[in-house]
Amino acid sequence: MLVLFEVAAGYAVFKLSNEKKLKNVDNIWEEFNTAEKAQENLQLVSFKKFKTTAGAVEAASEITEGKLSKTLKKLLKSSVDETEKLAVGDAKLGNLIKEKLSLNCVHDSSINELMRGVRAHIEDLLAEHKEEMNAMNLAVAHSLARYKVKFNPEKIDTMIVQAVSLLDDLDKELNNYVMRTREWYGWHFPELGKTIQDHQAYAKIVKAIGMRQNCIKTDLSSILPEELEEKVKEDAEISMGTDISDIDLIHIKGLCEQVIELSAYRAQLFDYLKNRMTALAPNLTVLLGELVGARLISHAGSLVSLAKAPASTIQILGAEKALFRALKTKKDTPKYGLIYHAQLITQAPPKIKGKMARKLAAKCSLATRIDALSDETANNEIGIECRAALENVLRTESERGPSKKQNFGSHRHDKYEFKSETYEYDAAADTPASRKHKRFEDNEESTNAIKKMKIEEVGEDEEPEKKKKKKEKKAKKEVESDEE
Repeated sequence: MLVLFEVAAGYAVFKLSNEKKLKNVDNIWEEFNTAEKAQENLQLVSFKKFKTTAGAVEAASEITEGKLSKTLKKLLKSSVDETEKLAVGDAKLGNLIKEKLSLNCVHDSSINELMRGVRAHIEDLLAEHKEEMNAMNLAVAHSLARYKVKFNPEKIDTMIVQAVSLLDDLDKELNNYVMRTREWYGWHFPELGKTIQDHQAYAKIVKAIGMRQNCIKTDLSSILPEELEEKVKEDAEISMGTDISDIDLIHIKGLCEQVIELSAYRAQLFDYLKNRMTALAPNLTVLLGELVGARLISHAGSLVSLAKAPASTIQILGAEKALFRALKTKKDTPKYGLIYHAQLITQAPPKIKGKMARKLAAKCSLATRIDALSDETANNEIGIECRAALENVLRTESERGPSKKQNFGSHRHDKYEFKSETYEYDAAADTPASRKHKRFEDNEESTNAIKKMKIEEVGEDEEPEKKKKKKEKKAKKEVESDEE
């Protein structure tokens, strides 16, 4: 039996002296626990080394992709006969060799123990090529790591994540800069801020005219239409703003330049993000748009992570705080998260937004899995079909209106039945009941009886006191008589 073993320096083929030692799996390690035993049981037949580290990386990548490298093919054809068995450390590699070269490959638990022994004493088994192997170990490890990072499909998502995060940061900075520009220049020309609502046009006008006194002489036709230009010039003549110095104007113009440059860079960044999203996730882009799709990928971490998430998770992605707060307080959970900003949901009437969010999340889950797991030649046909179906649902739901709520309560009232029985009105029930007035004589008798009871109670209490006094007097007299 021959043994195929791969190292950083190349491929090695060993010959096993006795195959019977592989029958008992538990005792295999005892046969290879020392370098001397390993050299007795294994003999090096041939060794094919890689010319460069690039060749080693290419051979390793081809094996992971399910292909045989030319170096390995030449080695197996020259060293292995069709009648001999070939022990391999990987079952997939054995099946690949069997298909391509029709060799009898073996891989089981005993082969795993054999490979363990070879790996432990590979430096002693390859004594002649020991220096080459040590030199190639570190170089191939670094080259293979760079290759995997370079061609990792998940690393492409980082470009979208970084771009959409930078786009959000630019929006915040632009808002701060524009607000500061309007407040600063508003002291000099306050009427301009009410007339011009576009931030970029406002910065360009401030940079062009400088002081408001120069507005009449300045040509603003390249920035504004004729009507707005005339209105701005009229406002400049009757403006109520205060005067500013030249130093103030220099700083205001510098701030306007920053606003113009950031706006231009933001437009370039948005175009870059649009192209990236169209190339990476075309179906998701058709359904949600570039910004919403990029924010979903950024929130999930990568396109593959988003593809693993179910539709219910995609629906509320971005509303985690509201979800856990609702679960804690036992209230209604949110219906949508970042997906709320999609065009299909913003166009929907308020009463069917939740339904459209649920349907859109289901289609997005399907589109994301197609974008992440299908071939590179995939296009956006499925995304277009899903969007057309959702637009049709939105149209029909808007025309029909929301469905009425049906009460499926457990309590059901019996059907009303008309009864023909009649009752006569009892007029006697209208007369009030007569009261029995107490007589004055009865009251006097009751009060006298109460007084007698009180007197008797007092008399009973006084009797024992009189007896006590009499006894005390008798006791005093007896004491006085005894003293005499």
